[in-house]
Amino acid sequence: APSPGFTPFSCLSLPSSWVYRPVPATSVPCPSAGPQRTMKVLLLTGLGALFFAYYWDDNFDPASLQGARVLLTGASAGVGEELAYHYARLGSHLVLTAHTEALLQKVVGNCRKLGAPKVFYIAADMASPEAPESVVQFALDKLGGLDYLVLNHIGGVPAGTRARTPQATRWLMQVNFLSYVQLTSRALPSLTDSKGSLVVVSSLLGRVPTSFSTPYSAAKFALDSFFGSLRRELDVQDVNVAITMCVLGLRDRASAAEAVRGVTRVKAAPGPKAALAVIRGGATRAAGVFYPWRFHLLCLLRRWLPRPRAWFIRQDLNVTAAAAA
Repeated sequence: APSPGFTPFSCLSLPSSWVYRPVPATSVPCPSAGPQRTMKVLLLTGLGALFFAYYWDDNFDPASLQGARVLLTGASAGVGEELAYHYARLGSHLVLTAHTEALLQKVVGNCRKLGAPKVFYIAADMASPEAPESVVQFALDKLGGLDYLVLNHIGGVPAGTRARTPQATRWLMQVNFLSYVQLTSRALPSLTDSKGSLVVVSSLLGRVPTSFSTPYSAAKFALDSFFGSLRRELDVQDVNVAITMCVLGLRDRASAAEAVRGVTRVKAAPGPKAALAVIRGGATRAAGVFYPWRFHLLCLLRRWLPRPRAWFIRQDLNVTAAAAA
């Protein structure tokens, strides 16, 4: 049964010893005794993040999604499945797509039980360059237009050095980047007409690079750059289409857990809570969503204090297992 949802600086002058220099992945020192100013920045940033996480009102109105026309990719499991259930509860009209038809049929049945007025599905493999356009056309035919395009599908390979082969990289770029571009390009005219929203579910690896995920991180960084640039283009052309970039951690689904088994100690984020954070961000036209919220702090650390950030990331990585994969 579907799970219930969860309702949820100025320039820094650092001593020369803390200026960024590339650090070998095998020997990242622990920043045990940083300057006082650095510690103050970390403390203030953490307190600020806590304040916004608990007290910031995003003005989310669930009624705004009633009757909204939503195309959701990667809807058969994990966060995508929970997104479908949340939208169904809120009364949205849905077109769901994923690779496996049997799983899609199960999700569609659950969405109908939850009260979705219209639910359609189309099985599609985003590794095929022809799939994205056919999916959007199907959604336009069934719904008569789009208010939300929620890009959530993911193609992963096991973490490790073998994932860097040219074949694996090409496949990952098609599924995790090029298909997103194709879906967006085809849906953008309809979203422009409806003054709708693009919701892009990405990953922390698209903001903070880490070891043994080279092609996957490259695809996610490409997403961040593409949609960041597109947001600027739409703005200067006075096109009222919002773009919400969602930075999530490890997906709460079997395939994601299996891909990194033994390589990372990071725990997967609960699907229902992460999904509702995505929906709230999209509905309020927020520029960005971080779930868990501490990821925002980690992204800031990358910009300000790369050496401590590298040490923190290393603590969650089993280097021996990853190198042998």
